[in-house]
Amino acid sequence: MGKLKSYQEQLQDIVEKGINAAEEQQKKLASKPFDYAEKLESEAREYSVKTLRKRYDGYSESLFEQLRSLNSRFGSFAADLVAKLEKEAAEGADAVSEAAEEVADSAQEAKKTVAKKPAARKTTARKSTGSASKSTASA
Repeated sequence: MGKLKSYQEQLQDIVEKGINAAEEQQKKLASKPFDYAEKLESEAREYSVKTLRKRYDGYSESLFEQLRSLNSRFGSFAADLVAKLEKEAAEGADAVSEAAEEVADSAQEAKKTVAKKPAARKTTARKSTGSASKSTASA
């Protein structure tokens, strides 16, 4: 069950790296129009491009933080699931162990019972002596 936990952590790391790479690429792509707009910006506008950029960056950061939060919640869910599976596996192993002990106890009892019974007598000796006396009498 440790492998499941390892897989879960690896999956979370992969998702985290993907989120970081997507965020980095998005910022690079999004900065191009703002760079051009800042060059053309005039002071007479109601909203400055810098203000728009700050808002956009704020929304962007919020989005990626929500994605990270979702990834964290997924990790918690996966960890709980792994713990539950490990617990069930341990309980199953305990049940198998108990059953094996019961079988061993039953085998010991059966062995004791068989050891207490007297051995059966052989009756083949009488038959062979009887047939031997018949064969000598007819000779």
